[in-house]
Amino acid sequence: MSLLHRDVPQDAFAELSSFRTEFYACLTGRSDALFELTDALLCADGPVRTLVELSLAPEHRRGHGALYGGLNRGRLDVARLRMALAGLPLPRTAEGRLVLAVDVSNWLRPDANTSPDRLFCHTYGRGRGSAQMIPGWPYSFVAALEPGRTSWTAVLDVARLCPWDDEIAVTAAQVREVFQRLYVAGQWRPGDPPVLVVVDAGYDVTRLAFLLADLPVELLGRMRSDRVLYFPPPPQPTGKRGRKPKRGAEFKFGDPDTQPAPTITTVTDTTHYGKAVASAWDRLHPLLVRRSAWAAYPEGELPVIEGTVIRLQVDHLRGDGSPRPVWLWWSATGAAAGDVDRLWQAFLRRFDLEHTFRMLKQTLGWTVPKLREPTSADRWTWLVIAAHTQLRLARPLAEDLRKPWERPARSGRLTPARVRRGFRRLHGKTPQPAGAPKSSTAGPGRPTGMKNKRRAREHPVGKQGKPNLAAAITSSRAA
Repeated sequence: MSLLHRDVPQDAFAELSSFRTEFYACLTGRSDALFELTDALLCADGPVRTLVELSLAPEHRRGHGALYGGLNRGRLDVARLRMALAGLPLPRTAEGRLVLAVDVSNWLRPDANTSPDRLFCHTYGRGRGSAQMIPGWPYSFVAALEPGRTSWTAVLDVARLCPWDDEIAVTAAQVREVFQRLYVAGQWRPGDPPVLVVVDAGYDVTRLAFLLADLPVELLGRMRSDRVLYFPPPPQPTGKRGRKPKRGAEFKFGDPDTQPAPTITTVTDTTHYGKAVASAWDRLHPLLVRRSAWAAYPEGELPVIEGTVIRLQVDHLRGDGSPRPVWLWWSATGAAAGDVDRLWQAFLRRFDLEHTFRMLKQTLGWTVPKLREPTSADRWTWLVIAAHTQLRLARPLAEDLRKPWERPARSGRLTPARVRRGFRRLHGKTPQPAGAPKSSTAGPGRPTGMKNKRRAREHPVGKQGKPNLAAAITSSRAA
């Protein structure tokens, strides 16, 4: 049956078809193998448990050797794919504002001693408050958030953090490049509301705001509950001599005695958390010292980065009768009551990105392959993002193929896993640019009885300096 006879928005089908064609054009090497691997990822039955089993899907017409050959030797025009993602329809708030979330998800590789560029990744343990440091590849994601409660996000960019990278500097450069692509694609125009970028407590949100101060973006991030900020210095009395103070009174998050009456207080009734009380204090800044990231700052006084502090307190959480307050810092000042409610609700939407990570890992099998080279891992990561993007575009087209024990989904509320369940029915109607496979004969391989005499090099884990590629090439030629 044709899609034109099924009350399905034709624009959605056109967007999906156009993206599939553009995605194939982004594959510049082993394109047919990589494209069919992505289709197998979309149409496979159930979660992806092993990579090689995707070669058994009907959509993958090549052998398992072509699958691994595409991942290890294929080529992908990442810049073109990033532009294609920026040009797709993106979710916005009621006022037309774009809300971006930035977070890191880890691809753990604890036993891969021969895989380079691994870092110690912070991983939560089984017990509450416990954590472990496990070797792996951390990836920084940037995604556009939807305004309501949902498990959908629009992934726009991903970058693997290397051992020599400064995480905050890389994140700032990543957000800057994403904004430039959105501007070129017409997603943001002069006069539109500033783009809101939401981060969690693992980021130095004040430094991010300083690095992105020249862009029309606002930073919103959570701060630790033991932070100490400062009010601006009081005005100098007339006729008083002496050095003017650099900062005003202390504002300790953990000491109510240092917290004056808030500038704004709002109370909102929520469905799951009872009453949400949001209190805001204006023009608070951290104390910067010349060490760590600020050690290389030019001579002179360090900048004063002012913002708005918001304390969010709810009555209860699921399974927790006495929740602790959440402290947020916004890079702008002069907030109104509507801004305070908009900000803390946008921060709660940041956790929708966790659903995307769960979908990528548990259903699409992002971290399933045991790949040695990080470039192959990057290539596979982009294939998974392309698959997730196709699921998002197919969201209004897919049917609810629910199982007998599952509840029917409301109209337009299909989860990514349910959309993937029905994607095979759409697959045959979408463009199929990949060519038919050619007959070939397997290579001879290693002769029987001959062992591998070239042992793979083992690489250290953790922070290290950036390798000198020129010196490495010179030494290899000399050898």
